[in-house]
Amino acid sequence: MMGNELNELAAFAVVASERSFTRAAAKLGVSQSALSHTIRRLEQRLELQLLARTTKSVAPTAAGAALLKDLSPALEQITRALDKALSVRHLPAGRLRLVMSRSAAAMVLLPRLTDFAEAYPDIVLDVVTVTGPVDLVAGEFDAGIQLGEYIQKDMIAVRVTQELRLAVVGSPGYFASRSIPRRPRDLNDHRCLNLRLPSGPYRWEFEQGGKAVTVGVNGPLTIDDTNLVIQAALAGAGLGLAYEEQVAEHIAERRLVRVLEDWTPAIPGFFMYYPSRHHQPAALTALVNALRCPQKAGR
Repeated sequence: MMGNELNELAAFAVVASERSFTRAAAKLGVSQSALSHTIRRLEQRLELQLLARTTKSVAPTAAGAALLKDLSPALEQITRALDKALSVRHLPAGRLRLVMSRSAAAMVLLPRLTDFAEAYPDIVLDVVTVTGPVDLVAGEFDAGIQLGEYIQKDMIAVRVTQELRLAVVGSPGYFASRSIPRRPRDLNDHRCLNLRLPSGPYRWEFEQGGKAVTVGVNGPLTIDDTNLVIQAALAGAGLGLAYEEQVAEHIAERRLVRVLEDWTPAIPGFFMYYPSRHHQPAALTALVNALRCPQKAGR
């Protein structure tokens, strides 16, 4: 059904229910002449007289009464559907489709999930975990969480962590028979646990004194999840690269040994990103506010 036909049928239903062009025009916020023209156009299209008119009264014809009986439930259903759709703009409810890496889910989303779920019980977060950048629009996602360097420039980006640092770690057992690497090039003499990106194995990036160094490492395992890299490092399989926050407790408890610390600079951190602020659902606004990273003091 075309939009004009729906408008005409809705106008007919109001006139037939009110039995008055005057009251119907006031209710619809249009002039009586415009409303009369709308009804005539509908009757001409259907080749049916729907309303009997006199100078004093208006009433549906038999055909009009039959149409109104079938039409009213449909119009009520459309009204309810529109009200439900519009409520998404104002009420924090509904399903949000999100995409992020497993690390982002563990470091950003899960620590705040309990408080968010209690504050917004009518919001369901539908999360897909991937490695690497994703086209939100093509994937029909509402938002994503990604490292700042990988987010497209036309996206709205909201910081959800402070800057991060990577850490190169290995188990005490691994180092029992091996020397500690002092420079990135020393990694060539070690078994390394590599992280797979969509573009291929990640080349480990280092920097010191403005000098950048990239190393293509080798070892017994290439995998797409830093959490699994950490587990393999704990097992003594080799050196792993993970976010500092992910391995801090293992280092403190001496389950892992950190190396090359003065070669690992800060990186921008994670951001929540989405295509546009126009007509943003209330549920997305609530999630952005819940995950937004507080500004550091003095900034």
